[in-house]
Amino acid sequence: MKILEVTNLFAPVHGGAAEAPYQLCKQLAKRGHEVTLYTSDFKLSQEYITPIPEVKVRAFKTWLNMANLHVTPGIIKVRKELKHFDVIHVHNYRTFQNIVICHYAKKYGVPYVLQSHGGVLPIVQKQGLKRIYDTFFGHKILSNAGKVIAGNETEVGEYEKMGVDQSRIVVIPPFYNTEEFSQLPPQCQFRQKYNIKEKHIILFLGRIHQIKGIDFLVDAFHRLSQQREDIILAIVGPDSGYKSTLEKQITRLGLSGKVLFTGLLGGVDKLSALVDATMLVQTSIYERGPGSPYEAILCGTPIIITRDTGAGEAVCKLDAGYLVEYGNIPVLADLMRKVIDDPADIKNKTEAARQYIIAKLSWQNGVEEFEKLYMSLRN
Repeated sequence: MKILEVTNLFAPVHGGAAEAPYQLCKQLAKRGHEVTLYTSDFKLSQEYITPIPEVKVRAFKTWLNMANLHVTPGIIKVRKELKHFDVIHVHNYRTFQNIVICHYAKKYGVPYVLQSHGGVLPIVQKQGLKRIYDTFFGHKILSNAGKVIAGNETEVGEYEKMGVDQSRIVVIPPFYNTEEFSQLPPQCQFRQKYNIKEKHIILFLGRIHQIKGIDFLVDAFHRLSQQREDIILAIVGPDSGYKSTLEKQITRLGLSGKVLFTGLLGGVDKLSALVDATMLVQTSIYERGPGSPYEAILCGTPIIITRDTGAGEAVCKLDAGYLVEYGNIPVLADLMRKVIDDPADIKNKTEAARQYIIAKLSWQNGVEEFEKLYMSLRN
């Protein structure tokens, strides 16, 4: 098949919403499909382009970045190329690229699927701007899509709230490049690099953003640190404008020597952090899927996740870790203490989940779900 994948961002720094189209392009090309990717040049990374020489990547110049809407007028010039594709898969939801591609896909009769990666509801910052987008473009994009892809039942409900009929929603769970975790780095590389002396590393992995609930984690860590001195909190990920707020909180709580910011880590460096961590704690207010938690599990590292999120839903189904209500500081502190002092139960959960992810949620097998979906749109 001739397949066009469309994403506004294409680099590791952009997280799971960029990782998914990268892995999908890679696997589709391996299976002999003719794959093209349209994206913007905003923080574009060769780290994603070099490993997929079979994929034709076209990065259009970003002329304006307005409220994270990366405007690339050049994509309009290639609109007639859409006629040559069998199917189009647009990633994310409120993007300039989707406005253009979905309009012309409809005009030329080329079917497209939309995968919002958990971003379909206007529940976070800039709600007013998002509602304007939805009024003029978004609802039409959703209504004209052949199918929309949800990662879990939580996301199904979000599409329904946006007016999408359940018959047009397909659930495809997030998949993982399990091959990346087949040979893990030896222990203590992360410790040595950052001169960590404490016995137990509590790890957060993700963007430093208000929606990630890291302030909740810091408060619970502070409570636990009053009971023991052998712990350190490592916050691994790029700053999305919230780091300064956290630093003020850390200073106020007297934790300056007990919290480590590393910035974005990838490849072996990220794996080393996961391997050395005693646990990974994801305390998001909203989280579409269990990306970082499942990566931790693939490294054999226990996880604690906030309950009422897409990630919490997935972890609950697999009984893969401990769940906590967002904002319940005493319970989170107690769960972290339990992982340290009584690890047998959580270790068993972690290993069972690791085996399941390898067997059922690898990209190598998951790509077939997308192939079936694409083919259904051609029939």
